[in-house]
Amino acid sequence: MSAVSQLQAAWLHRGWLARLLLPISCLYGLAIALRAGCYRLGLMQPIKLPVPVIVVGNLVAGGAGKTPTTIALVHLLRERGFTPGILSRGYGRQTGDIVLIDRETPAGTAGDEPLLMHLRTGAPVAVGADRIAAGQALLKAVPSVNILISDDGLQHLRLTRDAQVIVFDERGVGNGWLLPAGPLREPALRALPPRSVVLYNAAGPTTALSGHQVVRRLTGLAPLSDWWSGRPAKAEAFTEMHGHHALAAAGLARPQRFFDMLRAQGLSIGELSLPDHHDFATLPWPAGTADVVVTEKDAVKLKPEAMGSTRVWVATLDFDLSPAFAAELMQWLPPNDRP
Repeated sequence: MSAVSQLQAAWLHRGWLARLLLPISCLYGLAIALRAGCYRLGLMQPIKLPVPVIVVGNLVAGGAGKTPTTIALVHLLRERGFTPGILSRGYGRQTGDIVLIDRETPAGTAGDEPLLMHLRTGAPVAVGADRIAAGQALLKAVPSVNILISDDGLQHLRLTRDAQVIVFDERGVGNGWLLPAGPLREPALRALPPRSVVLYNAAGPTTALSGHQVVRRLTGLAPLSDWWSGRPAKAEAFTEMHGHHALAAAGLARPQRFFDMLRAQGLSIGELSLPDHHDFATLPWPAGTADVVVTEKDAVKLKPEAMGSTRVWVATLDFDLSPAFAAELMQWLPPNDRP
């Protein structure tokens, strides 16, 4: 088991490794409390952008489903007549300046998840460590945008939000301790903050907070070249793959969920777990591998012309948001900004 896997396993229990790291967590908690106190006392002031902002985030480290939640929110807001844009830090990208993403922006410049969100939705996306400056740049470049979604922005207190969506998966709050002794980026919530909606990316609620359950589903498979061309994945491709053995590769924080979902579609797969945000500078599977199935997050770093004789399939993931979730979220948006 790798060091990362050992740490993630420790986050689920209060064992010896978690206890060993607890003093560092106390210092981290103190820093969080001081920062929050500065905003509460007015020593630091949040900044409001000229359009409503919805923040999507989670309390725990690692993938909980923020990216598919953001994609689903774009579709939901469009159905309500909004023109959404997306802000993101662009984790792992190779530059620190603000970038407005287009289809030709390399994943190393955009970040894999922001590029995926742009490709899947067509919504304008700005990446930058400074969410305020990124938001201002996006609104200047695309004046038709009248609402912003800040991806992975829950802890970015400098940006005023009109509503926030807090995503939990089956881990809940883990062992309940802050990083690095536990998975929490901030203390576990005892009550739901104002203007917050909880979304459970799990079989059921995993905390005591009231929330809504998302329905996650693999909607189909698309050849890598078709996916890059914007052609939709086909559900029947799963059936066509029955009887063929494929290698499933996933550069995710928690790849097992992806592998399990593929097997639930009847696929026979081998598993290739890669580090989260793997760069695919070289292909990680043996030359001559016949069929490889990847996530969309990984597909943005793969070019069809570089795959050789390997057939690479992209499995598309969608989140279905309930009407009750939509109704609860929409109540927090300013009435005069609704269509």
